[in-house]
Amino acid sequence: MKEGPDISHLAAMIGDPARANILTALMDGRALTASELAAGAGVALPTASGHLAKLVDADLIRPRKEGRHKYFQLADEDVAAVLEALMGLAEGRGITRVRTGPRDAQMREARVCYNHLAGQMGVRMFRSMVARGLLAEDGPAVTLTGDGADFANGFGVDVPALAKSRAPLCRSCLDWSERRSHLAGALGRAMLTRMEGDGWLARVPGQRVITVTPKGQTAFAATFPLT
Repeated sequence: MKEGPDISHLAAMIGDPARANILTALMDGRALTASELAAGAGVALPTASGHLAKLVDADLIRPRKEGRHKYFQLADEDVAAVLEALMGLAEGRGITRVRTGPRDAQMREARVCYNHLAGQMGVRMFRSMVARGLLAEDGPAVTLTGDGADFANGFGVDVPALAKSRAPLCRSCLDWSERRSHLAGALGRAMLTRMEGDGWLARVPGQRVITVTPKGQTAFAATFPLT
C-alpha cells in the first residue's frame, strides 16, 4: 500500500464539472445558497445538494447558517490557493472555456481571489512591495518587513491587530492569469478592504471582477510603483 497523502480523492472532488463550477463560484469569497450554486453550476437543486454534501465531507467547503438560510463558502485560503493554481495550470495547457468576452479582459486586470486582490493589479502590488523591501520572499514564504509594517500602518491597515489573528499575516498565491504571485493572507485581505473603502476599487455584484475607478488608477500607480 502506498503511503502519504492521497490526492486522488481531492482530485475526484474537484474534477467533477458541476463541483468545479460550484467551487469556482465561491472564489470571490461570498457565501452562497444551494439554489444560487445550483444555478451557477447549471444543475438541478437536488443534484447540487448532493455535490455540496460531498464537498463538505471533503472539507473543501463549509456550511454556514444565518437564521432560516443556509449558505456555503470555501473552507479556507488553502482551498482557494489550490483552485487558483489549477486555473493557472489549465490556462497554461490551453484548457480554457470556449466562450470569451469583455469580462475576460476585466478578470485579468483585477479580480477577487477568495478575499484578496488578484490579476495584473494584484501581481503589480506584490512585485512593487517586494522590490521596495516591504515584503521579503524566501522561496514560497513571504514576510512583512519592518519598513513594510510602517507602510501598511500608514496605508490604514492595523498590522498589530492582524498579527494577533490565527490567519497567516502574509501568503503568496500563484495568480492563474499572470503566473506570478499576488499577496494573500490577512494582509492581502486588509489591503483589498482598504482600497475598496477608499474608493479605488469597486466589486461587480455577483462576479469576481473588480472595476478600478479613475481615482484608484492614479492612486494605485503612485502607491505601488514598479522599480
